[in-house]
Amino acid sequence: MHRTLAALAFCLAPLVAQAQNEGCRLALVLAIDVSSSVDKGEYALQKGGLASALIAPDVVRAFLASPRPVALNIFEWSGRYKQVSVQDWVLIRSRAHLRAVAESIVRFERSQTEFPTAMGYALGHAATLLERAPPCDARTVDISGDGINNEGFGPQRAYNAFNFAGVTVNGLVINGADHEGETDLISFYQTEVLHGAGAFLEVAQGFRDFERAMARKLEREVAPGLVGIAPANETDAPLPMRPARLPLPR
Repeated sequence: MHRTLAALAFCLAPLVAQAQNEGCRLALVLAIDVSSSVDKGEYALQKGGLASALIAPDVVRAFLASPRPVALNIFEWSGRYKQVSVQDWVLIRSRAHLRAVAESIVRFERSQTEFPTAMGYALGHAATLLERAPPCDARTVDISGDGINNEGFGPQRAYNAFNFAGVTVNGLVINGADHEGETDLISFYQTEVLHGAGAFLEVAQGFRDFERAMARKLEREVAPGLVGIAPANETDAPLPMRPARLPLPR
């Protein structure tokens, strides 16, 4: 298995260089909340849910629906200067590429456990990642979390301080968290986080629902021709999906 993963990693390496010449349709950054409000069990559901969402049949079809690929980057975030790469820029051209990324996520050890929710800093970090992304038609940041910003500057200041011109920021709320002093999380994402043309919000009803919500969100984000198009009602309840499951290692 390790030889297979090493071979896949070797194959993925030159893909970003190819994108410099060929271009791609979307540069997508996934920003995953690992602040102190996310406990060990919730983190396992979140990590396993993200890995499984990436190889869900509908998501795979959306990624591969065009000959012009998607460039993908994933990082974990929590406190002001606590952003750690999970997956550097990679050009997704096949199901095998998505499976390799999913397997890397499953093997990844949580980067932080004790820091607050510095969302503005996370968005600023995402903007710097986009600055060195392959040239793509569109640029999107997908930020998920279970709480509002509670350290440092907030999302709106990040949008003013960093280059978000032409960038869409979508949100995934992990609803149901009960943390003292926090306001309605959905309202916070709608008014403070969503940014750019066609930005939309997806809602997971707790961490056990994260996989389904992330799969639906990814499908909408990467489907060709849907970039920048908002749904009629951004807070509609997500439709049921049955994404494939990638088991966590024992």
